[in-house]
Parts: sequence; structure tokens; C-alpha cells
Amino acid sequence: MKKYTIYRNIRKQALIFGLPVGFFALQMAGFICSLLVIIFSFSLMIVLGAILGNLLLYFGLLKLTQNPQFFSWQKAFPKSISNKQSTGLSYERD
Repeated sequence: MKKYTIYRNIRKQALIFGLPVGFFALQMAGFICSLLVIIFSFSLMIVLGAILGNLLLYFGLLKLTQNPQFFSWQKAFPKSISNKQSTGLSYERD
């Protein structure tokens, strides 16, 4: 009889086709838009472009999932750490 292991890491992050739920929703929105374009288009190039666009979106989202620091513009740590309250007033002489 076949034994199945219990997947205990479900709370870490739910994945659908290797994408987090938010990215999967974005992928499905793009897919539905491309289906609308395919339905109302009469050109083979537009159909192939929509398929290529969906593939590029999927692989781009996979890359972004694997490397989340790709779009982080903020620094991890501030330049200085202080407990002093900042009042916004300048006490220096001119």
C-alpha cells in the first residue's frame, strides 16, 4: 500500500503552479485579457503574441518569486540608529 507524507509547510506560503496566490491572480488576469484579445482578433500574429506574452509574464513572475530582492529599492538598515526624539528644530548657529 502506498504511503503519503504529510505536508506540514502549508502555513509558510500557499503556491499555485509555483506562484504565490497574488502572483497567480495577476497571471490569471493577464490570461483572461489575452483570451479576450484572441477572441476579438483576426490575426495569427496577435494570437501568437498573446501566447508569448503569457509565457513571458509567467516566467517573469517565477523569477520574481525566486528572487524577491529584485525590485527592492529601499536599504535594509538605516544609516544611523538613535533613540533621541527629533523635533525638526535646528539648534546650530548660522
